[in-house]
Amino acid sequence: MKRTLLTSESVTEGHPDKIADRISDSVLDSILTDDPEAHVACETFLTTGLVLVGGEITTSTYVDVPTIVRRVLGEIGYDKPGLGFHYQDCSVLSAIKEQSTDIASAVDHASEVRVAHSTDPYDVIGAGDQGIMFGYARSDTDVLMPLPIVLAHRLTQRLTEVRKKGTIPFLRPDGKSQVTIEYEGDRPVRADTVLIAAQHDDDIDHNRIQAQILEHVIQPVLGDWLDADTTLLVNSSGRFVIGGPASDAGLTGRKIIVDTYGGFGSHGGGAFSGKDPTKVDRSGSYMARYVAKHLVAAGLATKIAVQVAYAIGRAAPLAVNVDSQGTGTLSDDRLREAVLKVFDFRPGAIIDRFQLKRPIYAQLSAYGHFGRSDIAMPWESLDQIEELKRAAA
Repeated sequence: MKRTLLTSESVTEGHPDKIADRISDSVLDSILTDDPEAHVACETFLTTGLVLVGGEITTSTYVDVPTIVRRVLGEIGYDKPGLGFHYQDCSVLSAIKEQSTDIASAVDHASEVRVAHSTDPYDVIGAGDQGIMFGYARSDTDVLMPLPIVLAHRLTQRLTEVRKKGTIPFLRPDGKSQVTIEYEGDRPVRADTVLIAAQHDDDIDHNRIQAQILEHVIQPVLGDWLDADTTLLVNSSGRFVIGGPASDAGLTGRKIIVDTYGGFGSHGGGAFSGKDPTKVDRSGSYMARYVAKHLVAAGLATKIAVQVAYAIGRAAPLAVNVDSQGTGTLSDDRLREAVLKVFDFRPGAIIDRFQLKRPIYAQLSAYGHFGRSDIAMPWESLDQIEELKRAAA
C-alpha cells in the first residue's frame, strides 16, 4: 500500500501572529458582551514596542482598546524583563473607523428582503462579504480531524502549559511545532518527524533544553506514535532567545492554515479572528466544518470536503458542494442533496444554531478552531446525524 508523509504545524499563543489574533478577538469579545448586534472587523499589527489596532467597527458600546491590549499581553506572558517586549511599556495605537454604510445596509437587509420581499427571518441577514469557505473532516482521529494538525496543536498547548506551570522554568512565550506523520494509504501509522522550536532564557544549555522538551512535551503528547526511527528536532537553529514581537512582526489572520486543517482539505483565504459572525469567512467556515464532520460521523465517507460560496448582501449561498474524495458510500451529488435537505447555510440560521453573537472568540485565537476537546465549540457537536442518515437513505 502506498506510503506518504503528511505534515502540519502549529504555533503558541506567544507567537506574534497569534498575539495579534488574540488581541483582535478580545476586542471583538469585549464589544459583543455589551452589543451583540455590532459589526466588527478588527485587525492588529505588532512589532518591537508597538501595537496598532485598526479596522471597521460599528457599535453602540465603548471598549478601552489599550487596556484590552495590555491585559492580553500580560496574560500571554509578556510581563517579564528581558523579553524585548513588555505589556506595560509598549505603545498602543488605535485606528478604528465605522463600517461602510453600504456594507452595513447589505448585511442588515439582505437582497431576499430588499428585492424578493421574503418574510423568513433567516433571510434578513445578508452575507458580510463574498467568498468561498471550506469545511473538512476525516476519520484519522476521534475528533474527525487530520492527525498531524491535532498533534501539532497539542504540542504547542503543552509548551504553553509547562511554561506557565513552571515545569520548564526557562521557557519564554514564543514557540512552534511541526509534525510529519507517515500514512499507509489513508491510515496514519507512525510519527516520522517531530519539530519543536521553543523560545528560552539566555545561557541555557542546548542539551538541557532538548532533554526537558523531550521529557515534558514530546513524549507525553506523541506517546506510541514515536518509534526508534522518528526524527526529533528541538530548536534546530541551535538558539531561540530573541522571540515574539522583538524578533518578528505579527499580523491578524496570517496563520489561517494553522487555524483550520493544517494543509489538509482546502482554504478559501479568509481569516477568522476579529470578525463578527455576519462575516461568512468565520460563520460559513464553522458551518462547513459542522456539515463535513456530520458526513464522516454518519459513516457516509471517511474524508469529506465541503465548499460553500456566498455573495455580499445575499442570505442564501450561491453554491454548496461536497467532495468525498472517492470515499463516499453514495455519489457526491447524492450527498449534496442530503446536506441541503438537513442543513441551513444562511448566515442568520448559522448564527442562531451556534449562538455566535456571544463573546466566545478569544479562547479560539490559538490552537485551532476545530476538533478541540478543551473548550466547547457548538459547530463540533453531532446533533443532526440521524436526520442526515434519513435524508441520505
